[in-house]
Amino acid sequence: MIRKYILSWFGLLFIAMINGALRDIVYKPFLGDLLSHQISVVIGITFFGFFIWYLSKRWPLSSSSQAWRIGFIWLSMTVAFEFLFFHYAQGVPWSTLLHDYNILEGRVWILVLVWVTIAPRLMWRWNRN
Repeated sequence: MIRKYILSWFGLLFIAMINGALRDIVYKPFLGDLLSHQISVVIGITFFGFFIWYLSKRWPLSSSSQAWRIGFIWLSMTVAFEFLFFHYAQGVPWSTLLHDYNILEGRVWILVLVWVTIAPRLMWRWNRN
């Protein structure tokens, strides 16, 4: 089961890439960087939620600990991809990558990380009721 969820992370990655392209092409030119970042986070969390809900229906999790394990695996994969891929493959400076973590400047990317961590547990709980 865990293997299926680990592989499903690539679905989250696909959603994130489509969401980022949508942001950059459609509304960032009109709304600016900060507002488009914030809207993109809300859209991403929403679509991640639908996808994670679908996964939880297709492959029900057996326990709360299994759900937490998946959440932390997804969190680790997301952060590793973000920093390793964007820094080493795309050449994005560390300061730019860390900028999205500055909630005091309105950067709310951390909400995506919180969501991918807790969503499997929330869906597990929801499916139990």
